[in-house]
Amino acid sequence: MPWRPMTPADIPAVSAIAEIVHPGYPERDAVYRDRIGLWPEGCWIAARDDGLPLGYLLSHPWSEGAPPALDIVLGALPAAPDTYYLHDLALLPEARGTGLAREIVEATIGRAAPSFPNLSLVAVNRSTPFWSRFGFAVQHRPELAEKLASYDADARYMVRRS
Repeated sequence: MPWRPMTPADIPAVSAIAEIVHPGYPERDAVYRDRIGLWPEGCWIAARDDGLPLGYLLSHPWSEGAPPALDIVLGALPAAPDTYYLHDLALLPEARGTGLAREIVEATIGRAAPSFPNLSLVAVNRSTPFWSRFGFAVQHRPELAEKLASYDADARYMVRRS
């Protein structure tokens, strides 16, 4: 499997991938360091055989209905998390269609589902059809409208019940 645990040494590559894949959703390197420090078992990087990074996934326990704002350092995880939050999945264009996304999403669901009642995320870049294939459904929550709008007009909060 080309996915391996992410380390702080991978942050420059993660940042470079994010600039290509998510230019409208910038996050500082401090956010990546924060996620690796808080929940390293939820941070993964995919690389080619020659080691060149192709994509990443950042995920961690969190509180359902309260997705973190974009570009925020959390500092701590909730004392009693009730969702497993997929913060970001990004693959370079050359890695799309290879099965890498399916592989890491299915692995993450498999690891999280036994311990959490659900998984959640904010879908951007019109990715709701992709996430729907894994059982995620759009949740219409008016209280999240302002936070979702900080991503873009098409951002959707999605939940997958375990």
